Amino acid sequence: MHTPVSMLMGVVFAPLGLVLVFTAAITPQWREGQARLGAAGRGGATELLLLRSDGLWESCLQVVHSEVKECWPVSGSYQRDTRVKMVQGMVLSSLFLCGAGIVLASIGVRCWTDIPLRTVAAAGGLLVALAGILSVAALGVYTRNLSKLGIEVDPTVSEVQGLNAQKLPRLTLHPAGSLYFGWVGAWIQLLGGAALLYGFKSVKCSSCQKQRLKDSTEMYAVNC
Repeated sequence: MHTPVSMLMGVVFAPLGLVLVFTAAITPQWREGQARLGAAGRGGATELLLLRSDGLWESCLQVVHSEVKECWPVSGSYQRDTRVKMVQGMVLSSLFLCGAGIVLASIGVRCWTDIPLRTVAAAGGLLVALAGILSVAALGVYTRNLSKLGIEVDPTVSEVQGLNAQKLPRLTLHPAGSLYFGWVGAWIQLLGGAALLYGFKSVKCSSCQKQRLKDSTEMYAVNC
């Protein structure tokens, strides 16, 4: 088998980057912040430590050090924010391009044969690299505007232990785990795409040339 190492690296890195970006996209920990809020209880007023987290499609509110947690689809000004919508579209486009690129790369690399289809593999690498660029751009937009995006609680969220979620104080928001997963996945996508594109470069193989020459000059007997 004469498949370049760069191509093999590409078909390993591209799916890994896809999984990480997909994981980041579906989890609601792109940003989070904590706040203390008084709540009415049986023993009188108590103070609760709340953890608020937002993702691209879901937000969550949790009482720290307890199992009390409420999640709801993003809504309000956060959902309507054009930057959030733009990031959602870019991430979905990135996932689609990366998936299509992996399919093309797998067909082009053809690990089950001796000679890969370099053009097809390079086309897949280009799609994977574009997916990585889209992911990096989306994450950059979100990270830069993280604290400026609207923060609201869906009115259908039930009250938790006497907590009025509508009176949630202003939070100091900071990047959360899903955002870091996304950054790692985006850069791995770029590396995978670059590796596949590098594999498009013609590789000199002296043994291959000798074998082709031997095959072309092989003598055989002819019965007249």
